[in-house]
Amino acid sequence: MENPTFGQKVKQTTMKFLKRLFLFALVIGIGMLSFFYWGVYERGVWAGKVLSVSEKGVLFKTHEGKISMESFGALKGTSPIAETRDFSVEKSEQDVLKALEAAALKGERVNLHFVKRYMRFPWRGDTKYFVTRVEVQQE
Repeated sequence: MENPTFGQKVKQTTMKFLKRLFLFALVIGIGMLSFFYWGVYERGVWAGKVLSVSEKGVLFKTHEGKISMESFGALKGTSPIAETRDFSVEKSEQDVLKALEAAALKGERVNLHFVKRYMRFPWRGDTKYFVTRVEVQQE
């Protein structure tokens, strides 16, 4: 039985190192992608009126909406400033989607509980903001 030459040993060691490096990079890449996909950057509540809820997309159908929030200036007697925000709803949240549609049709004030994700993915929604719960404000 022949002993491997120095060149063969170097080649085997290099291939082993490259395989381990590739495996390490793959595990780190999957971990980072998972973090960006499921990680939550911010949680909060928006109060206002739902202006629209729609299904959009050519290749990926996503549920998108817009809420109008009124904020008042620092001066007394000034008119409110309307600010709108765009949001998305995940496909699995059918109850949230129905509540948003009902609130938009009735023109009710609502509190929208949302999470903000780290990244936007085209099959998930047009925004990083995802509504998770809808509360109708009682007058």
